[in-house]
Amino acid sequence: MTGMVRTILNEIAGLFVDDGNLALFATVLIAIIAGAVKILNVPPLAGGLLLLVGIIAILVESLVRAAGPRRKR
Repeated sequence: MTGMVRTILNEIAGLFVDDGNLALFATVLIAIIAGAVKILNVPPLAGGLLLLVGIIAILVESLVRAAGPRRKR
């Protein structure tokens, strides 16, 4: 029973942490943009737009990388 619960919890965690690079890049992007808004006085709206564009770019890159082997068929 414990093994089944552990497997279920691992599967649920895998839904959120499927790609370690995705989480790392998103965290770095957030830190850079937060620093730019606080230190370089970038307007918050511009920071939000940069964050949106950056996260979309990271997601697209992750999807392209994940679909890479499948596209060759």
